[in-house]
Amino acid sequence: MSIYKLKSSFQTILRPLVGRLAASGVTANQVTVGAAVVSVAIGALLLVQPLPGLFALVPLWMFLRMAFNAVDGMLAREHGQQSALGGYLNEMTDVVSDAALYIPFALVAPFSLPWIATIVFLSVLTEFAGVLGVAHGKGRNYEGPMGKSDRALLFGAIGLLVAMFDTLPDWTWHLQPMACVLLIWTVVNRVRTGLPDGDTSDI
Repeated sequence: MSIYKLKSSFQTILRPLVGRLAASGVTANQVTVGAAVVSVAIGALLLVQPLPGLFALVPLWMFLRMAFNAVDGMLAREHGQQSALGGYLNEMTDVVSDAALYIPFALVAPFSLPWIATIVFLSVLTEFAGVLGVAHGKGRNYEGPMGKSDRALLFGAIGLLVAMFDTLPDWTWHLQPMACVLLIWTVVNRVRTGLPDGDTSDI
């Protein structure tokens, strides 16, 4: 199960806005790149000024970023803007944006850089595993339990806690290894789902 399953309901809400954006000449690739620029800017700001209150930007932007991601996909599919370049931009900007938004949490005790770096690496691996399903005719794979939307919820909640209380309790350290286990589970799920039928006997 993944929060990604709620995406269709989110898209229904956004569809009128997407229609207006398309009519005004906004392109899917512009939305994709714009979301990545904002993500990197917020990540850079938190690295330079890791003030607890600024971490409130993370949950706010995580929600808005989900909207941006839904909008660019709908512009591409429903308004004739699909392109090979768009596919590359989608995948590359997602992993860059995730890394930019996760890394500042290494500055928040009890989190640490080695664990956050591991989470970033495994997050990239989950998206890589999801994309590889296309090569086997399975399509892009979004299996959970720790897909992009789930990670957005996790880090958004942590960012909100930091902003509200200025610090995190010691027990939250355990969220790091737990996230890593869930990410590895996600990679396995995506590989299993993405393999050709009948080719899972060794897993």
